[in-house]
Amino acid sequence: MSLDAVLARIDTDLPGSIDRLMDLLRIQSVSTDPAYKAECDKAADWLVADLNSIGIAAQKRPTPGHPMVVGHVGDEGSDAPHLLFYGHYDVQPVDPLNLWNTPPFEPQIEETPTGKVIRGRGASDDKGQLMTFVEACRAWKAVNGALPCRITFFFEGEEESGSPSLVPFMEANADELKADLALICDTSMVSRGVPSIASQLRGMLKDEFTITGPRIDLHSGHYGGPGLNPLREISRIVASFHDEETGRVAVDGFYEGVHEVPAEQLRQWQTCGFDEAEYLNSVGYTVPHGEKAYSTLEQQWARPTLEVNGMWGGYNGAGSKTVIPSQAHCKITCRLVGDQDPDALRKHIRKHVEGRLSPDAKVTWDNDSEGSRAPVMNIARPEFEAARGALSDEWDREAVFTGMGGSIPIAGFFKSVLGLDAMLIGFANDDDAIHSPNEKYDVKSFHKGIRSWARVLDALTQAG
Repeated sequence: MSLDAVLARIDTDLPGSIDRLMDLLRIQSVSTDPAYKAECDKAADWLVADLNSIGIAAQKRPTPGHPMVVGHVGDEGSDAPHLLFYGHYDVQPVDPLNLWNTPPFEPQIEETPTGKVIRGRGASDDKGQLMTFVEACRAWKAVNGALPCRITFFFEGEEESGSPSLVPFMEANADELKADLALICDTSMVSRGVPSIASQLRGMLKDEFTITGPRIDLHSGHYGGPGLNPLREISRIVASFHDEETGRVAVDGFYEGVHEVPAEQLRQWQTCGFDEAEYLNSVGYTVPHGEKAYSTLEQQWARPTLEVNGMWGGYNGAGSKTVIPSQAHCKITCRLVGDQDPDALRKHIRKHVEGRLSPDAKVTWDNDSEGSRAPVMNIARPEFEAARGALSDEWDREAVFTGMGGSIPIAGFFKSVLGLDAMLIGFANDDDAIHSPNEKYDVKSFHKGIRSWARVLDALTQAG
């Protein structure tokens, strides 16, 4: 099969590829709002028809929420690898609408200082990214009459609304969805023009607690002094979560399962073009505020955190009310890395809080706490280095194995439900304004993303 001919076909057909993406972007597939249910169905139907048009046997599959799209192509008896490609066709709500410069579901091409962009909701997250892979397959099929390996397509319609149907669907259809390797295109490049493969994500732990002092709010004149104030109590405990000098989390056992970054990955991170000053200044910071012994990228990608997301209690209305409140409340989340166990970590955090309570203070914990381990990709597999080489060839720049500060649950589900390693490759840029007004996707990202996937398919087929 000719890769050069496929790349030439991608270049020639770029206007058609953009037109097809524009058609998909016009569909208002907002998954979280029931008013858009028909639009989500329409998007799933559009994808089924598009996959069928290039010879991929695809179906819209019902769930209790929005439908999945599943398609298959390739010979089951072939020695070529079997890949599963995942993307999502649903999008975030567009509010606040008044901040959009153009209608969010009337996509258009715009000239910007960094080049042409495709403007519209879903352009980057995730319709544009999803279509880079589909268009690469279209070109392969047009030139060679067949794809280079067996592929299963798996498109979700609820990623932006918590994926309530995802795990049950995967469990019910595990035999059909199993493959040799999962591919996910819902990520970004570490810097503009630097192709990236995510090698590790961070897991998540959520918890919430309430500290109660007096049985009712008290008059601060009658009880001010002898009375325990839950707001003061919770502030003292929250302040004890971190060591002021080092920035480390000061909870005993917090760093169990945390590993140092291998030297070769650190080298790639140090030369990936990340601009620390731009990253910090863009949100109003002048210096990093995490663990002082680690770089900003290490803090973001490879170190765990304990964050206070909300703290409240007492009177919050206009003017003043002279009370000692009965209760104070706190929400926390932890980003997990390496082999950290969320269940064990929750016990450490709760022990830390309970061990610091003053007499007459009582703590109650939320019973709906959540936790998930950090997905770590098996980059020792030869496919990862093959894909890195393919991306380097396309972008004329060494591709890097990066970390990610956030969590992409599907990567963990592929491992826990299907036993699949996942490879995360995306072509978004940090300024794409995903989830925000005026979302965009660079035309260069779309074009070179298609070419990149063509090269990656070729490389993975050879590696397999």
